[in-house]
Amino acid sequence: MLFETLRLALQAIFRNALRSFLTVLGIVIGVGAVISMVTVGQGSADQVTADVEKLGANTLMVLPGEDPMGGGPPGTAVPMFTLRDNDAVHEQISSVSVSAPISQIRSRVVFGNENRQTDVVGTDNRYFEAAQWEFALGRSFSAAEIQSGRAVCVIGETVRNTLFSSRDPIGETIRIKSLSCEVIGMLKSKGASTFGTDQDDFVIMPLRTFQRRIAGNTDVSVLYVAVKEGVSTDRATEDIEALMRQRRRITSNEEDDFDVVDMKQLATMLSGITDILTGLLAAVAMVSLLVGGIGIMNIMLVSVTERTREIGIRLAIGAQASQVLLQFLVEAIVLSLVGGLIGVIFGLTLGYAGARALSVPFTPDISIILIAFAFSAAVGVIFGYFPARRAARMDPIEALRHE
Repeated sequence: MLFETLRLALQAIFRNALRSFLTVLGIVIGVGAVISMVTVGQGSADQVTADVEKLGANTLMVLPGEDPMGGGPPGTAVPMFTLRDNDAVHEQISSVSVSAPISQIRSRVVFGNENRQTDVVGTDNRYFEAAQWEFALGRSFSAAEIQSGRAVCVIGETVRNTLFSSRDPIGETIRIKSLSCEVIGMLKSKGASTFGTDQDDFVIMPLRTFQRRIAGNTDVSVLYVAVKEGVSTDRATEDIEALMRQRRRITSNEEDDFDVVDMKQLATMLSGITDILTGLLAAVAMVSLLVGGIGIMNIMLVSVTERTREIGIRLAIGAQASQVLLQFLVEAIVLSLVGGLIGVIFGLTLGYAGARALSVPFTPDISIILIAFAFSAAVGVIFGYFPARRAARMDPIEALRHE
């Protein structure tokens, strides 16, 4: 009996193929939207985590100012760090593996007829260790170069592509403002970050060289700290805060004039924001599934009205009301399941295209796919039941009189 009911349901669906297609389209869009939104959102969250890992495992950034991006309230002068502050963190805090001093500006770099606006960074070899940079070509700074402030530099992949194209940059001389700087190394590429910044767009030189010949001061704007393996970043943060309050002579009733940013906490915060936005978008997409269900109910009601005489004949020759109900219910379920299946394919395709366009990993969630498909089936059962019950409750005599 079930096979015969399914055959009759399919006949009725294909009898009005265009109408059935338009009915299914609402389910397709709803399921596809849910799957694609969640897939792209999950990929974005994974990309945030990967980008933070590129900055180095268990890393902290110590910034001057009261907010996480550095700087204090408008109109206040925030004291910068010094090289001695960095050395104190490196030497006096047991939970710290390495601490690197960083100062930087945005400047134009020139080689021959090529030039580029890039980040010029002053630091030392501890930065390469803390940020887990690997060399693609050349070498790091020698102790003599760091101590004497010699004009040497290490470049990123983006700078090499712009200034040198495919040629070897090692040994060449580039100009930064009025300073001629010899290229002694190039770092391996890390690519773009989730924030849209190019992580390979920089020129790095010894801190003393930068301070004397580029910045004209002895300021250190960032302390880049790597925490020892197995040590909590929370503990390291407390140790750094205590030491910096002491060195900057901050009394117990005064607020910190610096901020310690935990990169893991930053990743968790950004992932949380991404998850919330993904959930909101998925909820909006679910509404289209409900609209698709209403479309199924509307079409099934029209179908019942159109086939009133057919229903009357079936009831008059002995068909049971449950059989009529099952036939129309199966029609609705088939429509929703077909829409759900096509919607899954459509959603995965759209999610893949979105992930490629945004340069994030394509990480489909099997549980979301199953939930979306099951929801489409539930839509067919719920919204198909009421038209089917109306057909099953028809009076055969009144149905036969229907024109």
